[in-house]
Amino acid sequence: MYDKILQLTEKKVVELLSKQLPHNNYYHNVQHTVHVVAMVNELAVNSNCTEEETFLVNLAAWFHDTGYIEKIDGHEEESVKIALGFLKDKGLNEAQQSTIERLIMATKVGVQPQNLLEKIMKDADCGHVALENYVEISEALRQELNAKNDEKISKLNWLKRNQEFFERHQFFTSFAQENWQLEKEKNKQKLQEEINRLDEIKTQKDKKLKLGRGVETLFRVQLKNHIDLSSIADTKANILLSVNAIIISVALTSLVPKLDSPSNLFLVIPTLVLTVFSVTSIVLSVISTRPKISNIAVTQEMIKNKQTNILFFGNFHKMTLSEFEWGIDYLMHNDDVLYNSLTRDLYYLGLVLERKYRLLRITYNVFMFGIIVSALAFIISYSITVKPNIF
Repeated sequence: MYDKILQLTEKKVVELLSKQLPHNNYYHNVQHTVHVVAMVNELAVNSNCTEEETFLVNLAAWFHDTGYIEKIDGHEEESVKIALGFLKDKGLNEAQQSTIERLIMATKVGVQPQNLLEKIMKDADCGHVALENYVEISEALRQELNAKNDEKISKLNWLKRNQEFFERHQFFTSFAQENWQLEKEKNKQKLQEEINRLDEIKTQKDKKLKLGRGVETLFRVQLKNHIDLSSIADTKANILLSVNAIIISVALTSLVPKLDSPSNLFLVIPTLVLTVFSVTSIVLSVISTRPKISNIAVTQEMIKNKQTNILFFGNFHKMTLSEFEWGIDYLMHNDDVLYNSLTRDLYYLGLVLERKYRLLRITYNVFMFGIIVSALAFIISYSITVKPNIF
């Protein structure tokens, strides 16, 4: 009779869990139930249980997680209802049904087993702590909890929670203590090693993140400063262009027409000097602001070997859109290449600034000396040409 009921129970539970269990039950599913049943049988045989005791603990093992088809919290009570509802017409007496109920409820977290069968049930339900693939089984439970809860559990935090569970957990049956404890300790050591590894990775990531923020701030500030300085240089060059253009315009419209008069011959040399220096200043101002575009065709190998900087339009203007997209994607996934490109950008901006400010300094000097020389030329020419005629 026992075998027949167990066969019907197995068929019922497998069908129930396969069809009605939520799809995100990655841990509490048919595989887990079959595994618990197998461990229950191993413990029952090695604990010298009677045929009836083995039968009852097997029934409880099959039904212990069926309540998950209804709810998560309080699934043990639902499992009892499902079990007793199925077994009510299978010829079990009240004492046997009561035993099955207590065995299922013994799997509840925090409940201490009171007899051998409850100890077997408790050890079998947590027997995965002594399996070689404990890490994979535990990961399935994490995925299930993450799928069902709003708060996501990271792998590192989950392993630490597992570690705490190992500290609290104990085997209750003599067989489990003698034969499973050693494997449990090995898994505990694996947990510690994995926690140490992930802690080290997290520490390195935190350091890298801190370093990354500092480096990004450095590049952001320096690039902004360079761009601002470049803008200031362009403004200064434009001022010089405007001033000298006005001077030349005034010279051409007001002074040159008067030079054909003998009385104004003293203005020829000062006007010529002023015009030459103004034109020179304009030319130098234009040169300082004249853009320079590279004609080198950038290749993927050049990007990989850090031989170019595609963050500057003057370098990537000859690339196709697909090549440019590949290059940017490569930079985003390779920090060393990205920072190298930013460094190159900063360096060449510095070279451009040095050239601009060097030419601007020369331009200002030319403009300053031009004004001085023109003024001196006017004074000298006026003194030589006009003053003698007065006497």
